[in-house]
Amino acid sequence: MQSNISKPILVYDSDCEFCRYWITQWQHITRDRIDYAPYQEVAHQFNEIPLSAFQSSVQLILENGEVFSGAEAVLRALDNRFFLWCYYKIPLFATLSEVIYRIVAQHRQFFSAMTRWLYGTHTEKTTYILTRWIFLRGLGCIYLIAFLSLWVQIHGLIGSNGILPVTDYLGAVHQQLGAKGYHLVPTLFWFNSTGFFLHLICTGGVILSLTLIAGFFPTFSLIGLWGFYLSLVTVGQVFLSFQWDVLLLEVGLLAVFFAPFTIRETFKRAIKLSTPFLWLLRWLLFRLMFASGFVKLASDEVWRDLTALNFHYETQPLPTWIGWYVHHLPEWFHKISIVGMFVIELGVPFLIFAPRRVRLLGGIGLLGLQLLIMLTGNYCFFNLLTILLCLLLIDDITWKSLIPRRFIPSINIVDLSPRKIGKLCIVVLSIVLFAFSSLRFGGQLFNETKLTELAWIRPYRSVNTYGLFADMTESRPEIVIEGSNDQITWKPYEFKWKPGKLNRAPGWVAPHQPRLDWQMWFAALRGNYRNTTWFLDFMGALLQGKPEVLKLLKDNPFPETPPRYVKATLYKYRFTDIETKRSEGKWWRRERIGVYCPTISLR
Repeated sequence: MQSNISKPILVYDSDCEFCRYWITQWQHITRDRIDYAPYQEVAHQFNEIPLSAFQSSVQLILENGEVFSGAEAVLRALDNRFFLWCYYKIPLFATLSEVIYRIVAQHRQFFSAMTRWLYGTHTEKTTYILTRWIFLRGLGCIYLIAFLSLWVQIHGLIGSNGILPVTDYLGAVHQQLGAKGYHLVPTLFWFNSTGFFLHLICTGGVILSLTLIAGFFPTFSLIGLWGFYLSLVTVGQVFLSFQWDVLLLEVGLLAVFFAPFTIRETFKRAIKLSTPFLWLLRWLLFRLMFASGFVKLASDEVWRDLTALNFHYETQPLPTWIGWYVHHLPEWFHKISIVGMFVIELGVPFLIFAPRRVRLLGGIGLLGLQLLIMLTGNYCFFNLLTILLCLLLIDDITWKSLIPRRFIPSINIVDLSPRKIGKLCIVVLSIVLFAFSSLRFGGQLFNETKLTELAWIRPYRSVNTYGLFADMTESRPEIVIEGSNDQITWKPYEFKWKPGKLNRAPGWVAPHQPRLDWQMWFAALRGNYRNTTWFLDFMGALLQGKPEVLKLLKDNPFPETPPRYVKATLYKYRFTDIETKRSEGKWWRRERIGVYCPTISLR
């Protein structure tokens, strides 16, 4: 057939709502490479094609007069090389594609309704520029929280006069590992481990966080933030060994490549989004949530028999006062809560990969779970960081429906994509990170230790496995530390946030994390001081009256001079019942278990 058209034209049925919607979406992909026209207007120009052909399927007409229809026409128009290769090279692929196309074409009214339900009725191009803007500022805020929270504690934890000094740690690493230590312990503190440098790194983290929030130099700010926080986590030893620390590092690394490479991020000249790293961040959210549900189901019977919440609110590291009240709700409520939690953690994550409306519903479910967790327990910035990942499931169209119009900026997207070598590097890097994370995730699910190790990248803590509360603690041991000058009169050291006095209500401390309080919870679970390597260093600091360490506590019962003796006793703490709370004002009751650390003194 001869043709006088200057470029390919895709002819469709304009009376079909399903066709109109998808033609609009394809126009966003093909841009001006292909013309689109309804057969009702142009069929007379192509008399060689029967009218019935136009009515039954789309027709792609090339400049040379060649005509393609059905699935083949769609694949050629979209220029999807992978599926075109499959169409022409893989046996039965073409046949199956055309069968599916005919089924859809014959039931267009049904699939039109499905399209409206899954994707909505909007026809504008789906973008995530507003989403990226919100995500990067949220990440800047979380980095700011992390650095400020650590800054006020760091000298008591790992400073030169702290519990586990950085200088001593790095000296031991170098003595045992030599040059290998630089790889296994990647940190800037190899250059300088003084208290001033601790201040400098925390100050730098705060400044870079504010720079990221302001939108200046986002890529370089994120590189600096990742490097500074990795340096602190690496030398923080047990005090920075939490899942949210490594989650922040993994999110931070992916964000380096997700952020626009520019001096200042603006909407008037918004740089095109990095789609591979958007999906890597979503893949991280999937791994985080699914693994959290999987480890519970696979590791501990109390989750499987739906009894874990009978004691979880009471035995978690730092409960809130709301957790006290939720603990006293009926057992049937706790069991329903566990079922709902498993549905959200094991089922909803798959909606991350669904069409936009279903994906939004999944995001609401995941976000709601994090809000409920925040009400009953203090988990640092972990819940905020998870919520931030959930926001990546929301597109700009949804944000525009949620935010008043006067606050919505005019967005002009510019494509400043790197050259072919740059694009290739981005693709290769995203594939490598996806492969590594998939190996570790698969190793975790199938208990293959070799896959989860990946020893050479593990020191950088940026490709991780996750899963909280795999093994539930069914009781709550607590350590009470006391000091004395005569071994007759003993005065207790009160911590800022962990349970101590029986009439003190469980408090709100998140997103700040009192890291000594948290480690005291783990130390109590180990039974005695011999199983907690840092505990004697802490007791020694109390005997020496180190001010940096004493600042980590609520008050100092020996303000003039440090005590001559200290000891630690292990108690079992439990929530009081409602009647006791009303009559005596006590939130906790306790009974003595035994000695955690015997009386010690300085020589």
